[in-house]
Amino acid sequence: MASSSSSSSRARPLTRSLRCGVGALALLVAACSGQEIHTGLTEREANEIVAVLGTAGVTASKDAGEKETWSVSVPQGDFAKAVEVLRANGLPRENFESLGTVFKKEGFTSSPLSERARLIYGLSQELSRTISDIDGVVQARVHVTMPEPHPLSREAAPASASVFVKYRPGFDLRNQTGAIKSLVTNGVEGLTYDRVSVVMLPARPLPVPAEAGWSGIAGTVAAVLAGLAALIAAVVLARTLPGRLRKRRAAGTAVTPTHLG
Repeated sequence: MASSSSSSSRARPLTRSLRCGVGALALLVAACSGQEIHTGLTEREANEIVAVLGTAGVTASKDAGEKETWSVSVPQGDFAKAVEVLRANGLPRENFESLGTVFKKEGFTSSPLSERARLIYGLSQELSRTISDIDGVVQARVHVTMPEPHPLSREAAPASASVFVKYRPGFDLRNQTGAIKSLVTNGVEGLTYDRVSVVMLPARPLPVPAEAGWSGIAGTVAAVLAGLAALIAAVVLARTLPGRLRKRRAAGTAVTPTHLG
Protein backbone atom coordinates (compact mmCIF):
# COMPACT_ATOMS: atom_id res chain seq x y z
CA MET A 1 0.00 0.00 0.00
CA ALA A 2 2.86 2.33 0.89
CA SER A 3 4.57 1.49 -2.41
CA SER A 4 1.41 2.37 -4.33
CA SER A 5 1.14 5.71 -2.50
CA SER A 6 4.79 6.48 -3.22
CA SER A 7 4.38 5.69 -6.92
CA SER A 8 1.30 7.93 -7.08
CA SER A 9 3.14 10.82 -5.45
CA ARG A 10 6.00 10.45 -7.94
CA ALA A 11 3.57 10.33 -10.87
CA ARG A 12 1.89 13.63 -10.00
CA PRO A 13 4.94 15.84 -10.75
CA LEU A 14 5.60 13.87 -13.92
CA THR A 15 2.03 14.42 -15.03
CA ARG A 16 2.32 18.14 -14.39
CA SER A 17 5.56 18.24 -16.38
CA LEU A 18 3.91 16.43 -19.26
CA ARG A 19 1.00 18.85 -19.23
CA CYS A 20 3.38 21.83 -19.24
CA GLY A 21 5.28 20.34 -22.17
CA VAL A 22 2.11 19.74 -24.15
CA GLY A 23 0.92 23.27 -23.37
CA ALA A 24 4.20 24.79 -24.56
CA LEU A 25 4.01 22.72 -27.73
CA ALA A 26 0.46 23.96 -28.35
CA LEU A 27 1.63 27.56 -27.95
CA LEU A 28 4.45 26.94 -30.41
CA VAL A 29 2.07 25.45 -32.96
CA ALA A 30 -0.25 28.46 -32.54
CA ALA A 31 2.66 30.82 -33.09
CA CYS A 32 3.54 29.05 -36.34
CA SER A 33 -0.02 29.10 -37.70
CA GLY A 34 -0.86 31.51 -40.51
CA GLN A 35 -2.20 35.03 -40.03
CA GLU A 36 -3.38 37.23 -42.90
CA ILE A 37 -1.21 40.28 -43.40
CA HIS A 38 -2.91 41.70 -46.54
CA THR A 39 -6.12 40.96 -48.43
CA GLY A 40 -7.81 42.21 -51.60
CA LEU A 41 -4.60 41.98 -53.63
CA THR A 42 -4.09 41.23 -57.28
CA GLU A 43 -2.12 38.07 -58.01
CA ARG A 44 0.84 40.19 -59.13
CA GLU A 45 0.83 42.12 -55.85
CA ALA A 46 0.55 38.90 -53.84
CA ASN A 47 3.47 37.34 -55.73
CA GLU A 48 5.62 40.42 -55.14
CA ILE A 49 4.86 40.41 -51.40
CA VAL A 50 5.59 36.68 -51.06
CA ALA A 51 8.88 37.11 -52.94
CA VAL A 52 10.05 40.07 -50.82
CA LEU A 53 9.12 38.36 -47.55
CA GLY A 54 10.86 35.18 -48.66
CA THR A 55 14.04 37.14 -49.37
CA ALA A 56 13.80 38.57 -45.85
CA GLY A 57 13.48 35.08 -44.35
CA VAL A 58 9.73 35.15 -43.68
CA THR A 59 7.71 32.22 -45.00
CA ALA A 60 4.56 33.59 -46.65
CA SER A 61 1.74 31.97 -48.58
CA LYS A 62 -0.90 33.37 -50.91
CA ASP A 63 -4.53 32.24 -51.07
CA ALA A 64 -7.21 32.99 -53.64
CA GLY A 65 -10.17 35.00 -52.39
CA GLU A 66 -13.40 36.29 -53.85
CA LYS A 67 -13.70 38.29 -57.08
CA GLU A 68 -10.22 37.33 -58.33
CA THR A 69 -8.46 38.77 -55.30
CA TRP A 70 -5.67 37.24 -53.25
CA SER A 71 -4.53 37.34 -49.64
CA VAL A 72 -1.09 36.77 -48.11
CA SER A 73 -0.53 35.03 -44.76
CA VAL A 74 2.54 34.67 -42.56
CA PRO A 75 3.24 32.75 -39.33
CA GLN A 76 1.94 34.64 -36.30
CA GLY A 77 5.41 34.70 -34.82
CA ASP A 78 6.70 36.56 -37.91
CA PHE A 79 3.78 38.99 -38.27
CA ALA A 80 5.52 42.05 -36.77
CA LYS A 81 8.67 41.42 -38.80
CA ALA A 82 6.64 40.97 -42.00
CA VAL A 83 4.87 44.30 -41.45
CA GLU A 84 8.22 46.03 -41.00
CA VAL A 85 9.71 44.40 -44.10
CA LEU A 86 6.74 45.41 -46.26
CA ARG A 87 6.79 48.96 -44.90
CA ALA A 88 10.48 49.30 -45.72
CA ASN A 89 9.81 48.09 -49.28
CA GLY A 90 6.66 50.17 -49.84
CA LEU A 91 4.41 47.17 -50.29
CA PRO A 92 1.72 46.73 -51.30
CA ARG A 93 2.19 49.50 -53.80
CA GLU A 94 -0.33 52.31 -53.94
CA ASN A 95 -2.93 52.10 -56.70
CA PHE A 96 -2.84 55.33 -58.71
CA GLU A 97 -5.64 56.47 -60.95
CA SER A 98 -5.18 57.08 -64.68
CA LEU A 99 -6.46 60.02 -66.70
CA GLY A 100 -8.95 57.68 -68.32
CA THR A 101 -10.40 56.78 -64.92
CA VAL A 102 -10.44 60.39 -63.72
CA PHE A 103 -12.29 61.58 -66.84
CA LYS A 104 -14.68 58.63 -67.01
CA LYS A 105 -18.06 59.65 -68.37
CA GLU A 106 -20.62 60.11 -65.61
CA GLY A 107 -23.69 61.07 -67.61
CA PHE A 108 -23.70 64.79 -66.79
CA THR A 109 -21.83 67.89 -67.91
CA SER A 110 -18.92 69.06 -65.74
CA SER A 111 -17.98 72.67 -65.18
CA PRO A 112 -14.67 74.04 -66.54
CA LEU A 113 -13.39 74.35 -62.96
CA SER A 114 -14.19 70.69 -62.28
CA GLU A 115 -12.52 69.61 -65.52
CA ARG A 116 -9.39 71.57 -64.63
CA ALA A 117 -9.25 70.03 -61.16
CA ARG A 118 -9.60 66.57 -62.68
CA LEU A 119 -6.80 67.26 -65.15
CA ILE A 120 -4.42 68.39 -62.41
CA TYR A 121 -5.31 65.41 -60.22
CA GLY A 122 -4.96 62.95 -63.09
CA LEU A 123 -1.56 64.33 -64.10
CA SER A 124 -0.35 64.08 -60.51
CA GLN A 125 -1.52 60.47 -60.27
CA GLU A 126 0.05 59.44 -63.58
CA LEU A 127 3.41 61.03 -62.74
CA SER A 128 3.41 59.54 -59.23
CA ARG A 129 2.81 56.07 -60.64
CA THR A 130 5.59 56.46 -63.22
CA ILE A 131 8.15 57.56 -60.61
CA SER A 132 7.03 54.76 -58.27
CA ASP A 133 8.07 52.23 -60.93
CA ILE A 134 11.72 53.32 -60.69
CA ASP A 135 13.85 50.68 -58.97
CA GLY A 136 14.45 51.50 -55.33
CA VAL A 137 11.50 53.89 -54.92
CA VAL A 138 9.36 53.11 -51.89
CA GLN A 139 6.91 55.99 -52.23
CA ALA A 140 6.42 58.86 -54.68
CA ARG A 141 4.16 61.90 -54.70
CA VAL A 142 3.82 64.57 -57.38
CA HIS A 143 1.85 67.75 -56.70
CA VAL A 144 1.10 69.81 -59.81
CA THR A 145 -0.07 73.43 -59.63
CA MET A 146 -1.59 75.07 -62.69
CA PRO A 147 -2.98 78.50 -61.75
CA GLU A 148 -5.93 79.81 -63.71
CA PRO A 149 -5.09 82.65 -66.09
CA HIS A 150 -5.92 86.10 -64.76
CA PRO A 151 -8.76 87.71 -66.76
CA LEU A 152 -6.89 91.03 -67.00
CA SER A 153 -3.53 89.54 -67.97
CA ARG A 154 -2.47 88.23 -71.36
CA GLU A 155 0.22 86.02 -69.89
CA ALA A 156 -0.73 82.77 -68.23
CA ALA A 157 0.59 82.13 -64.71
CA PRO A 158 3.42 79.59 -64.81
CA ALA A 159 2.76 76.05 -63.68
CA SER A 160 4.87 74.40 -61.00
CA ALA A 161 5.35 70.94 -59.52
CA SER A 162 6.70 69.45 -56.30
CA VAL A 163 8.02 65.89 -56.17
CA PHE A 164 8.62 63.79 -53.08
CA VAL A 165 10.50 60.49 -53.33
CA LYS A 166 11.26 58.03 -50.54
CA TYR A 167 13.81 55.40 -51.55
CA ARG A 168 15.09 52.17 -50.03
CA PRO A 169 18.43 52.18 -48.22
CA GLY A 170 21.10 51.06 -50.64
CA PHE A 171 19.40 52.81 -53.58
CA ASP A 172 20.77 56.36 -53.54
CA LEU A 173 18.53 57.99 -56.14
CA ARG A 174 19.76 61.54 -55.62
CA ASN A 175 21.79 61.29 -58.83
CA GLN A 176 18.46 60.73 -60.63
CA THR A 177 17.08 64.14 -59.60
CA GLY A 178 17.66 65.65 -63.03
CA ALA A 179 15.98 62.76 -64.83
CA ILE A 180 12.94 62.97 -62.54
CA LYS A 181 12.67 66.73 -63.08
CA SER A 182 12.81 66.22 -66.87
CA LEU A 183 10.15 63.51 -66.63
CA VAL A 184 7.75 65.80 -64.76
CA THR A 185 8.55 68.80 -66.96
CA ASN A 186 7.70 66.91 -70.14
CA GLY A 187 4.54 65.51 -68.58
CA VAL A 188 2.85 68.84 -67.83
CA GLU A 189 2.10 71.37 -70.54
CA GLY A 190 3.64 74.79 -69.88
CA LEU A 191 5.88 73.53 -67.06
CA THR A 192 9.56 74.51 -67.16
CA TYR A 193 12.52 72.63 -65.68
CA ASP A 194 13.33 75.32 -63.13
CA ARG A 195 9.74 75.25 -61.77
CA VAL A 196 10.07 71.64 -60.57
CA SER A 197 11.38 70.92 -57.07
CA VAL A 198 12.41 67.43 -55.95
CA VAL A 199 12.87 66.19 -52.39
CA MET A 200 14.41 62.75 -51.82
CA LEU A 201 14.67 61.00 -48.47
CA PRO A 202 15.85 57.48 -47.55
CA ALA A 203 13.37 55.12 -45.93
CA ARG A 204 14.03 53.95 -42.38
CA PRO A 205 16.16 50.80 -42.50
CA LEU A 206 15.07 47.54 -40.96
CA PRO A 207 16.04 47.26 -37.28
CA VAL A 208 17.93 43.98 -37.77
CA PRO A 209 19.38 42.24 -40.83
CA ALA A 210 16.78 39.91 -42.30
CA GLU A 211 19.11 36.89 -42.40
CA ALA A 212 20.26 37.30 -38.81
CA GLY A 213 16.71 37.81 -37.58
CA TRP A 214 15.42 34.70 -39.31
CA SER A 215 18.38 32.62 -38.16
CA GLY A 216 17.67 33.59 -34.58
CA ILE A 217 13.99 32.70 -34.90
CA ALA A 218 14.75 29.37 -36.58
CA GLY A 219 17.34 28.52 -33.93
CA THR A 220 14.92 29.33 -31.13
CA VAL A 221 12.14 27.22 -32.65
CA ALA A 222 14.54 24.30 -33.18
CA ALA A 223 15.80 24.52 -29.60
CA VAL A 224 12.26 24.62 -28.19
CA LEU A 225 11.20 21.63 -30.27
CA ALA A 226 14.27 19.66 -29.22
CA GLY A 227 13.69 20.51 -25.56
CA LEU A 228 10.03 19.52 -25.72
CA ALA A 229 10.88 16.24 -27.42
CA ALA A 230 13.47 15.44 -24.73
CA LEU A 231 11.00 16.39 -21.98
CA ILE A 232 8.24 14.18 -23.35
CA ALA A 233 10.66 11.27 -23.83
CA ALA A 234 11.92 11.62 -20.25
CA VAL A 235 8.39 11.76 -18.85
CA VAL A 236 7.28 8.69 -20.81
CA LEU A 237 10.38 6.77 -19.72
CA ALA A 238 9.88 7.76 -16.08
CA ARG A 239 6.24 6.65 -16.18
CA THR A 240 6.92 3.28 -17.80
CA LEU A 241 10.30 2.28 -16.31
CA PRO A 242 9.06 1.37 -12.75
CA GLY A 243 6.40 -0.97 -14.16
CA ARG A 244 8.90 -2.68 -16.40
CA LEU A 245 11.31 -3.20 -13.49
CA ARG A 246 8.54 -4.68 -11.33
CA LYS A 247 7.58 -7.09 -14.10
CA ARG A 248 11.19 -8.19 -14.49
CA ARG A 249 11.57 -8.77 -10.76
CA ALA A 250 8.33 -10.73 -10.67
CA ALA A 251 9.42 -12.80 -13.62
CA GLY A 252 12.81 -13.49 -11.97
CA THR A 253 11.15 -14.66 -8.77
CA ALA A 254 8.81 -16.96 -10.67
CA VAL A 255 11.64 -18.85 -12.42
CA THR A 256 13.90 -19.22 -9.36
CA PRO A 257 14.46 -23.06 -8.92
CA THR A 258 13.59 -24.81 -5.65
CA HIS A 259 16.46 -26.83 -4.19
CA LEU A 260 15.52 -30.21 -2.75
CA GLY A 261 17.04 -31.34 0.57
